[in-house]
Amino acid sequence: MDSALPVSNAAPPHKQSADEWRMENKLLRARLQDLLDQAHRNQNIMARHQGFDLKLIGASSFRELIATIFSALALTSELDMVTLTLLDPHGDLQQMLLDLKIDLDEFPHLSFVRHKTELGQQFKPERKPVLGVFQAALHGQLFSTCPDQPASVAVVPLLRQFRLIGCLNLGSFQAERFSSTMATDFIERLASIIAVCLENVLNNERLTYIGLTDPLTRVSNRRYVEQRTLEELARARRQQYSIACLYLDIDFFKQINDRHGHQGGDEVLREVARRIKAELRLSDTLGRYGGEEFVVLLVNAGLQDAMLVAERIRKSIADQPFRLNQSGSCQTTISIGLSIVNPALNQGEAGGVASAMVLRADRALYAAKKAGRNRVRCN
Repeated sequence: MDSALPVSNAAPPHKQSADEWRMENKLLRARLQDLLDQAHRNQNIMARHQGFDLKLIGASSFRELIATIFSALALTSELDMVTLTLLDPHGDLQQMLLDLKIDLDEFPHLSFVRHKTELGQQFKPERKPVLGVFQAALHGQLFSTCPDQPASVAVVPLLRQFRLIGCLNLGSFQAERFSSTMATDFIERLASIIAVCLENVLNNERLTYIGLTDPLTRVSNRRYVEQRTLEELARARRQQYSIACLYLDIDFFKQINDRHGHQGGDEVLREVARRIKAELRLSDTLGRYGGEEFVVLLVNAGLQDAMLVAERIRKSIADQPFRLNQSGSCQTTISIGLSIVNPALNQGEAGGVASAMVLRADRALYAAKKAGRNRVRCN
C-alpha cells in the first residue's frame, strides 16, 4: 500500500515587492547614518576630553590649574555648574596661597573646609562618587556659591594615596543627568587626573614658598621682597600710582636675646611679624631682611596713607606686651623709616629705583633711631 505524502495547507512564502525592498533599504540607511552620527559625536566628545586632560596635565601653577577646571570642564562636559572643595585641616594651604599673592577671590567656586564632615556628604567606605537628585541638606554647602540650585549632582571624591583631599562637585539643571544607577568609571578617571594635577601644582607652589619664605617668621625672605619690589615698581609705573617702602627694626633686640635667650628672641620675632602682617592688605608685601629688620611694600599708597599704616604697626608693637613661653613676657618697640616712590620718581632702570627707595627708607630708619626710637620718620 502506497503511503500518501502529507499535503501542506501553508501559504507560499511572501515575496517582497520592490517598494518594500526600497523602504527596508531606506530604514537601514537611516539607521546606519544614526550610528555614524553617534560615532562622530562620541569621537568629538573624546577629543574634547582628551584636550581637557592635556590642559590639566600641562598646568604649571595652582592658578592655571584651577582656572582650567572652572573654565573648561563645564564646557567640555556640558555642565551647568562646577565647584571644587579642598580639605585644609589647619588652614596652611590657604595661608600659603595668600602669601604667594594668589588672590582666591578670583575663584568664587573654590572653597576650603577644615574637616571632611563639612563636605556635607558622607562618602561610602570605598569613597565612590555619589550621584543623584540635589538635596539641600546634603549638597547645599558644596553649591552655595552658585546663584541657582542644580537638579542633579555628582559629588566626586578626590583621592591621593587613599587620602581624601577634597571633592569635585558637578551640577546639572537636568534631573536625569546624574542618576544613582549610572556607571561612574569615566567620572572617577577624571577625578584621578585632577587629584594628581592638584598634588603636583601644590607641591610646586610649596617648593616656591619654601624658597621665598623666612623659615622662622614664615613671612617672605629678602630675595622675594627684592623680586616683588621690581614687579610692583613696574606695575606702578604702568598704572601711574605711588609705592611706599617701610624699613622696620626692633629696638634693643640684643637686650631681649640677652635677657630671654635666643628662644625668647625668636618668639618676639615671630610675634612682631604677625602683628605687622595684621596691619597690611593682601596686596602689600612683608619680608624679613635679616636679623631683627623687616621691609614692607605698600601698593598704591601715598605719604599720608603710608604714615597711617606705619603708625598702626608701631602702636601694635609698643602697646601690647609679648608673652613668652618660658620666660614670662617682655615689652619692646619698633622704629620705622618710610620712603615714597611716586610716578615722577619712578623713572629709569627699575633696579636703581628700587635700591634708591630702600636706601632712603633705611636712612629714615636711622633718623628714627637717632631721634629716640619707637617712632616713624620719612625720607
